Amino acid sequence: MRRLLKLTKLMLFSRREPVSRTPAEVGLDYEPVAFGASDGVGIKGWFIPADGDGPKPTVVFVHGWMWNRLGNVAGRAPIDDRDVDFLPATKALHDAGYSVLLYDIRKHGESESGKGLLSFGPLEKYDFIGAVNYLRTREDVDGERIGSLGISMGGTIALYGAPECQPIKSILAVQPAKVTTFNYNFALDQFGPFGPAIVSPIELLYRIAKTPPPSAQDPGAPAKHLNGTIVKYVQGTGDRWGTMVDVLAFAEGTPTLDGPVVHYPSSGRYDGYRYVSAETEEIVDFFQRTL
Repeated sequence: MRRLLKLTKLMLFSRREPVSRTPAEVGLDYEPVAFGASDGVGIKGWFIPADGDGPKPTVVFVHGWMWNRLGNVAGRAPIDDRDVDFLPATKALHDAGYSVLLYDIRKHGESESGKGLLSFGPLEKYDFIGAVNYLRTREDVDGERIGSLGISMGGTIALYGAPECQPIKSILAVQPAKVTTFNYNFALDQFGPFGPAIVSPIELLYRIAKTPPPSAQDPGAPAKHLNGTIVKYVQGTGDRWGTMVDVLAFAEGTPTLDGPVVHYPSSGRYDGYRYVSAETEEIVDFFQRTL
C-alpha cells in the first residue's frame, strides 16, 4: 500500500531530481537561463551556444517524467529505471553547429511548480512555448530554425506545444505516450491484474484539481496540426508501458513524417531511451536534414 501511495503521488506531482552535473562535464560552455512559460510559470535551464558568430539553429531538449534537464538518474524512484544521459547528444549537436536549450519542466528540477497536477502535456506545453518564445528574443538564435528532441513525456509536450509556436522546423519524439495507455499498462506491470482498477480514481482527482484529466490527453490530437513541422517518431519494441500501436496512430495523423516510425530494439521502456545516448549520429543526421 505504501508503494502504491508513493507512485500515485509521483503520477500527480512528480518529483524533483537535483541538477547535479553541468555541460562543462563534456567540455561545453553554457549559460544559466530563466524565462517564463507562456502561462507565467518560472522555468530554469541552460543555453549551450554554438560556436561562431551570427544566429544559429537551435534544438530544444524536453525531458521525461521525474527527470530533469540532464535526463534521468537511475535508482531514485520506486520503478525499474535506468540512467538517461542527455549530455552526449547535446555535445554531438553542439559540435555539428547547433545551439541547444536544456530546461526543467514545471514541477521538475529547479523550475516552479505552477498550478494543478502533472498533466503530461496539456499544461506543460506552456513551458515549451515559453522556451521557444525566449529563444526568439536572442540575437544568437535563428528563430526560424528551431527544432526539438523530446523524450517520453517530453516528446508528448513538444507535440502539444509546437502547433502554438510555429515555425518549429522538426521534432524527434522518442517514446511519446497516451496517459491512459501508460497508466493502465504501468499499473498492470507494477501491481498485477488489479492494478488498473486501483489507479482508476486518479481521473477524479484530476477533475477535482481542475487539471486536464488523463482521458483528455492524446498526443495524436495536436500532432494533426503540425503543418510545416517534420516529425520522426521512435518507439522501443519491448516497451511494456507505452505501445507501438499508439505511436503508429500518432504518426498516421501527423502531416509530415521523416519516414516510418523507428522500431527501436529494446527490452523495456527505459531500454528504449538508450536511443538518446547511443544513436547520437542518427540524431544529428535528423536535424541536419530537417533543421
